[in-house]
Amino acid sequence: MQFNKICCVLIRRTCSSRGIVTTYKHYCQKPSKKLRICEALSTQEIGTQVRIQGWVRSVRSQKENLFLHVNDGSSLQSLQVVASSELNNRHLTFGSSVEISGSLVKSPHKKQNVELKAAQIRVIGDCNPVDFPFKVKERHGLEYIRQFPHLRCRTNTFGSLLRIRSEATSAIHAFFKENHFVQIHTPVISSNDCEGAGEIFQVEPAVRDRTSDEESPHFFSVPAYLTVSGQLHLEVMAGTFPCVYTFGPAFRAETSQSRRHLAEFYMVEAELSFTQSLEDLLTVMENLFKFTTECLLSRCAEDIELFHKYIAPGHKERLDLMLKDKFKVITYTEAIDLLSRSSQTFEFKTEWGCDLQTEHEKYLVKHCGNVPLFVIDYPYELKPFYARDNEDQPRHTAAAVDLLVPGVGELFGGTLREERLEMLRARLARVGLEETFKWYLELRQFGSVPHGGFGMGFERYLQCILGVENIKDVIPFPRFPHSCVL
Repeated sequence: MQFNKICCVLIRRTCSSRGIVTTYKHYCQKPSKKLRICEALSTQEIGTQVRIQGWVRSVRSQKENLFLHVNDGSSLQSLQVVASSELNNRHLTFGSSVEISGSLVKSPHKKQNVELKAAQIRVIGDCNPVDFPFKVKERHGLEYIRQFPHLRCRTNTFGSLLRIRSEATSAIHAFFKENHFVQIHTPVISSNDCEGAGEIFQVEPAVRDRTSDEESPHFFSVPAYLTVSGQLHLEVMAGTFPCVYTFGPAFRAETSQSRRHLAEFYMVEAELSFTQSLEDLLTVMENLFKFTTECLLSRCAEDIELFHKYIAPGHKERLDLMLKDKFKVITYTEAIDLLSRSSQTFEFKTEWGCDLQTEHEKYLVKHCGNVPLFVIDYPYELKPFYARDNEDQPRHTAAAVDLLVPGVGELFGGTLREERLEMLRARLARVGLEETFKWYLELRQFGSVPHGGFGMGFERYLQCILGVENIKDVIPFPRFPHSCVL
């Protein structure tokens, strides 16, 4: 709380030799204003009494002066603090947390407008710089800091990543709000395996109080899993709202520990009603990508520049190219023809009917000019039961789309949903799921409309715009198989 009035304090002092009690009036100075580092750096109020809190990024002691750089996570840039050497003490080290009061003065250095002339420095938390895994004069690579998931947020690189991630989240919500989508909180625990691949985590309580021999072996009476997608729940809501979306965690029980896989990650998913065209989905996907990216380039320019300069040199030009023109579109059949005619040797086969692998996706993007590429109309048998049948011959396809991007491969995936009741019932019957998805069939019986939707992997999006190769470097706490860290 800030006080605008000057405090007046009465102090009574007794002179024992004379037995006289004297009262003094003491006028307190106006309390200092607490600022974040980013606010202090941008302020024009020279001479203002301020108080900052943060962590020491560097300490330089001279005979008469002490120089500190202090950061509180609000910006990549730290605030320089100048103090009398009398304020130095052995606890004031790289990594220690501090609270500093003083006045903002004009800085003689060109890199920042202001600096803080300290009147008081209080060390809140000590840090032993010898034991601290990050050193003040070293630039640590992503692979090194990955070994310290509980401390890596203290580095400039990961601090920038977390600010970018936060702004990207805000921009995604802003995009959907501006386009009149309703946000839906879909369940994290579900009985549905939306993808149908079986890569799911089953959920059961660690301890159960069994009171009856007839009790179901499952806590929810049926098997329950951590969600792999909120799509089916969004389809429910698409029966009430023309446009809905969700943004939350998803889980895949893949044993791979590669740079492309996470057991827990975040998904952006959307569903549009009253649409019978893949073009509608392609438009929303492209607009979402460009809107979010342009917001980040505007709000996080300094943080993104750090990645483009030190982590992925040259990536800025590639990102500018992605935003410049309309995304390209080819069919799956055209993609297979390109792969089959290629002189490049692929590990996986490139026949019509095979699923596109990462090596295929990266080749296609590169062949088409290293810009985002929509691949549409996949083989019907490759897609889940809900994908709309194109009813084409001789090659049977579904109204499905993937957006492939440079360096990552698949970023978005979507389909028009099969709204025709009898066709959907027949396909579910063929795979023995008609009874399981009885509720899903009922959605097509009561005021059903043509609809479609898509999902975007949030971590893959961050990899795409920053040029980061390992997906574990764009999420705060990567959780992967056989690891007990955090």
